[in-house]
Amino acid sequence: MTTAQSHQSLLDTCIQACLDCLRECENCATACLDSDMVQMMAQCIKLCRDCADTCDICARFMSRNSDLHGQLCRVCAEACDRCAAECEKHDHDHCKRCAQSCRRCAESCRQMATAMAA
Repeated sequence: MTTAQSHQSLLDTCIQACLDCLRECENCATACLDSDMVQMMAQCIKLCRDCADTCDICARFMSRNSDLHGQLCRVCAEACDRCAAECEKHDHDHCKRCAQSCRRCAESCRQMATAMAA
């Protein structure tokens, strides 16, 4: 595999991880908003929304091969880590799925940021 093919594979994987995470974060925030414990889940909702928005912009910048996508991947990994840490505090299935997706996305974004810095 050439370096260009390797980069494209990493890019494709990271874009998909961001899109998957965006979906899980939106699902989690919606489920929390629909629950009877909205106030207790306020921080979860906030972090899910931040993470979903960050994943969206990160995937878009990677899709257009922006020179800024390495920096955005670092920010996205941070947003994902924060969201995962909050979701891991809760016992709901949607929170567990969200945390898992956030952890996968954070790892993929860290790999992409490292590759872009090299």
